[in-house]
Amino acid sequence: MTTEEVLSLIQEKQYSAVRTELSEWNEADIAQILEEIEDVQQQVKVFRILPKSIAADVFAYLPIEVEQSIITSITDKEATNIIDNLMADDAADLMEEMPAGVVKKLLANVSSEQRRDINHLLRYPDDSAGSIMTVEFVDLKASLTVGQAIERIRRTGVDKETINIAYVLDKERHLIGTVALRYLLLHNEDEIIGDFMNDNIISVNTLTDQEEVAKLMSKYDFTTMPVVDNEDRLVGIVTVDDIIDIMTEEATEDIEKMAAIVPTDKPYSRTTVFETWKKRIPWLLLLMISATVTGKIITHYENALGTYVVLTSFIPMLMDTGGNAGGQASVTIIRGLSLNEIEFSDIFKVIWKEIRVAVLCGITLAAANFVKIMIIDNVGITVALIVCLTLVVSVIFAKVVGCSLPMFAQKLGFDPAVMASPFITTIVDALSLMIYFAIATKLLNI
Repeated sequence: MTTEEVLSLIQEKQYSAVRTELSEWNEADIAQILEEIEDVQQQVKVFRILPKSIAADVFAYLPIEVEQSIITSITDKEATNIIDNLMADDAADLMEEMPAGVVKKLLANVSSEQRRDINHLLRYPDDSAGSIMTVEFVDLKASLTVGQAIERIRRTGVDKETINIAYVLDKERHLIGTVALRYLLLHNEDEIIGDFMNDNIISVNTLTDQEEVAKLMSKYDFTTMPVVDNEDRLVGIVTVDDIIDIMTEEATEDIEKMAAIVPTDKPYSRTTVFETWKKRIPWLLLLMISATVTGKIITHYENALGTYVVLTSFIPMLMDTGGNAGGQASVTIIRGLSLNEIEFSDIFKVIWKEIRVAVLCGITLAAANFVKIMIIDNVGITVALIVCLTLVVSVIFAKVVGCSLPMFAQKLGFDPAVMASPFITTIVDALSLMIYFAIATKLLNI
């Protein structure tokens, strides 16, 4: 059933048919249908038709903008029912984006346990492990038998985010071990958990940056990561579904920065023209102003250009090649830094490697360009040599700049992605021109 078919049935008031059809769907697919409905009233109408047993799960899959429009359009009782049935971390994410007055009203009506969990999560800084963790996890005592542990999971697991991993705590709720559900099922019922639990614990602090949490979970192939407070007491877990969202969010942010766009947390389709303008214009203004350096260099060498007008025709090619070479190096290094494959201490190794790569690339480009200039452009051999020498030298400089600037940026506490292609291209353009005219004035004696 498509979105159009759902809306058609709604218009015909065949609500039971819609309810029956959607109740058999996956919650994520139902959320996609709701997201595609542009009219808020129709959106709310379809949401209300959903069985209560799946409504909260569907709600959790919706983008925050759709969640807001639905939660503010339904009754307080319906909203309270949704909040009570959401996982605490999803509910906290919603609360962070809602107006203070709406949040106050919602929290006043939800259950005391859910209110406590939401308030607990809202205390932590944005983008920290505490802000994305869920407090719904299975905890056990080391003294329990396997049979007792399984019974506890059966009794409490229905309200937990996951039951695949259970966390073993002492009396002060310090994390002392973990045990996977499959190991519980494979051991005898009378065995004590403390005898075979995994006590090699890897955890993060509530204030650990979410990107660092994602890296650790990727490194250790975890599906959940325990989160402890400053006293090593377990307060929550981060699950892999949240990590996927974080990795997508961080990758999008880096791509936007590398394209000289101020990052936004809204999807393109939900960003207004004015909002898009605000995100793009700051960098465009900065790069436009910085590009005046290039104009000053050309003006400085206008006598040389007047004497050998043919030199002008090669300026775009040299600038583009240098910028592309620098961009290649910067993107590679930025990715390596984000994956912790490269550290600042490796800077000299990186520069030496990029110089060797640049020499090979520069010679190859120069050779191909020399043939092209002599056959197609039909200019003198001196001009051809100037252009080819400039290519080799500018590619070397471009790759050195492209690989080193992101590393210096990270060392100084800036995001390396800021030093990506647009910014580096502006610097390399100026360098390429300076190299070009320096070589030209020497070889042509002008």
